[in-house]
Amino acid sequence: MEETRTVAFHTLGCKLNFAETSSFSRMLVKDGFEKKEFEDNADVYVINTCAVTENAVKEFKQMVRRIQRKTPESLVVVTGCYAQLKPKEIAEIPGVDLVLGAAEKFNIVQHIRELSKDGTAKICSCDIDDVNSFHSSYSVHDRTRTFLKVQDGCDYNCSYCTIPMARGKSRSDSIENAVRNARTLAEQGVKEIVLTGVNLGDFGPHDSQNGNSENSKKENFFNLIQELEKVEGIERYRISSIEPNLLTNEIIEFVAGSKKFMPHFHIPLQSGSNRILGLMRRRYKRELYAERVQHIKELMPHCCIGVDVIVGFPSETDEDFKETRDFLHSLDISYLHVFTYSERDDTAALNIEPVVPMDVRHQRNRILRNLSFMKMQYFTHQHRKETRKVLFEGHAKDGMMEGYTDNYIKISTPYRGELVNEVVDWMI
Repeated sequence: MEETRTVAFHTLGCKLNFAETSSFSRMLVKDGFEKKEFEDNADVYVINTCAVTENAVKEFKQMVRRIQRKTPESLVVVTGCYAQLKPKEIAEIPGVDLVLGAAEKFNIVQHIRELSKDGTAKICSCDIDDVNSFHSSYSVHDRTRTFLKVQDGCDYNCSYCTIPMARGKSRSDSIENAVRNARTLAEQGVKEIVLTGVNLGDFGPHDSQNGNSENSKKENFFNLIQELEKVEGIERYRISSIEPNLLTNEIIEFVAGSKKFMPHFHIPLQSGSNRILGLMRRRYKRELYAERVQHIKELMPHCCIGVDVIVGFPSETDEDFKETRDFLHSLDISYLHVFTYSERDDTAALNIEPVVPMDVRHQRNRILRNLSFMKMQYFTHQHRKETRKVLFEGHAKDGMMEGYTDNYIKISTPYRGELVNEVVDWMI
């Protein structure tokens, strides 16, 4: 009898990557593989990469070196955004056996079946313009909350971003299939779904997708969330991230009246300077962003709002940064995800001068991270002594468990098994 092969996974980057890795895992387990933890010895290691920052690339290379030292006979399979962008570069890393681009990653089972360690990395990739199919994915059993992929790719060409080059044009699942997946997850006991995509608000059929019916042309993100609201068994939904120009008043008003969509938005800003926003090729100005935040808070004063912001973009002056800091300080937001600008090959931002020195970038990052800490402290303090709904995660660390309120305040409490995956009333 043939011995069962083992496989381990590691995900770098976004929620979308987590959803896809979980799907790869189920496909390989169904094919007869035994899943292992990434720290364990395994016959095959699958690394789902990110290319957004230089740190993600460095972390990936360190992982390959660790595997080489620990189990040099193991197969190393690399997929994800970095694999699509730099397949030849990855193939030259000692220990890598297979590089799967965007078009081939969902054929991972077949590729691994045919793979052997012969000292030469195999590249299976194609031009990103030829990638036009949508593969639905979701994470399940990896954590209490589930990430459901409903959209992929992006038609926005922001000057600093490689994602359109790594994931291709915008394309989406159908509402019918997204609802079917939500029902499947409900049957498996999932209570909360986080909707994920590259440009979630751009959900709906595009010219890049073939075979769309006339009826499907009416589908958009607002239609999607209306239908998901009706799925029995799912108690909570979150919208992972949505562009401010695509976050319409009807979406905000629907969430405000919803029993299932949580009062929590994550809205990328990237800069509070209109000059920098223009250079970034963002599709809005700071005034529209402020309007969106104001409208949310008028309808949902308790709503949590997270913000993405980039510091150190080429030509960002002290005055530009002060504009961003002061703008963020003035907004009724709850926390920031702060990114230090990282040069990416083949992006238009490389042609913008002058370059901001790295020490200045890091200093600005620290300033905004401090602001984020203060914003979250203030937001949490506003809701002290309130009773809110909390969904507790199943993971225990040092005898403690964590969960999140409907409006995304983290709660920690001594571990109690009966609370896992339960939505309970909790005084903050």
